[in-house]
Amino acid sequence: MAARIKKDDTVIVLAGKDKGRQGRVLKVMPDDDRVLVEGVNMMKRHTKPDMANPQGGVIAKEASLHISNVALRDPKTGKATRVGFKFVGEGAQRRKVRVAKGSGVQIDV
Repeated sequence: MAARIKKDDTVIVLAGKDKGRQGRVLKVMPDDDRVLVEGVNMMKRHTKPDMANPQGGVIAKEASLHISNVALRDPKTGKATRVGFKFVGEGAQRRKVRVAKGSGVQIDV
């Protein structure tokens, strides 16, 4: 199955405590159907001191969201949209690209 949401895409949260917020996708976990979105679904983690963080303490970090709870942001309208695919080019130059269903604009990665 082709990837509809990829790393560095801008997405909009459709459900949950952060509904309506936007962010950049940091990581996609296709085996678990989850995504990590920058600045969304923040959680607090109590950590012991270590080499990377000698002070320790409470650290805020992103928790994953189910991929069904996010939608790609349409590059033209700025609203949530579904993702479709189409082929562009001819012959050896032919390739499959993602397009926004709402406006029909090609999605650049």
